[in-house]
Amino acid sequence: MPNPHQSTRQRHVVVLTGAGISADSGVRTFRDHGGLWEGHRIEDVATPEGWERDPSLVWRFYQERRRQLRSVQPNAAHTALTAFARAAVAAGHGFTLVTQNVDDLHQRAGSDVLPMHGELQKLRCEACEVVVVDTLHVDPGRFVPCPECGHPRLRPHIVWFGEMPFHLAAIERALALCTHFAAIGTSGHVYPAAGMLQQARASGAITWVQALEAPVNLDPRDRFREGRAAIAVPVLLQELAQELGLPTV
Repeated sequence: MPNPHQSTRQRHVVVLTGAGISADSGVRTFRDHGGLWEGHRIEDVATPEGWERDPSLVWRFYQERRRQLRSVQPNAAHTALTAFARAAVAAGHGFTLVTQNVDDLHQRAGSDVLPMHGELQKLRCEACEVVVVDTLHVDPGRFVPCPECGHPRLRPHIVWFGEMPFHLAAIERALALCTHFAAIGTSGHVYPAAGMLQQARASGAITWVQALEAPVNLDPRDRFREGRAAIAVPVLLQELAQELGLPTV
């Protein structure tokens, strides 16, 4: 059945990015082949219970991730997405970028993004819920107190396992309008992000998938682009730009 959105001039593009796009910038993925995160059990560094048991361990883990961000830069995939978004919006189309990543590479590339799993460069107070941007304090041995209420330690502004992702309402609104969807560098295994591709397919959106190799849940309707994100994503976006009648990005 044709998608009724496709018959109108205005389109809405939704892009979901995962660890694969940041890997080309040198950002290490958390999980190794043994299922550990940098040598730690997920339960110890990525759950509210782990934070309660040993906040010093969790703090050191994320402070090291924050420190690593200083040595990486956005790559060609990040900048291509920024250029594409500007061209799409200038032509009157909608564009929503959602990321599972907690780095700030999309933001540094100039994109507006919905970081559904949180942001490494932000900290949150458990007492008053204030969220602060903090790019200066990366000492793994010293907690950062809340500047608003004085609570002795801020926690990482990260969605841990068992917690609700951010921006779900905005993501649902975008998916309801979606005519074109691209999943970039994501395994498609972590929900609710994994359900976004399924929802886009069900609504009749044209779907692209980019990954190093074809994921097991690839659908015959997906337009698959294999390869590293920094190389494959600019090509994918050129194809999408042509489909929307946009100038070369």
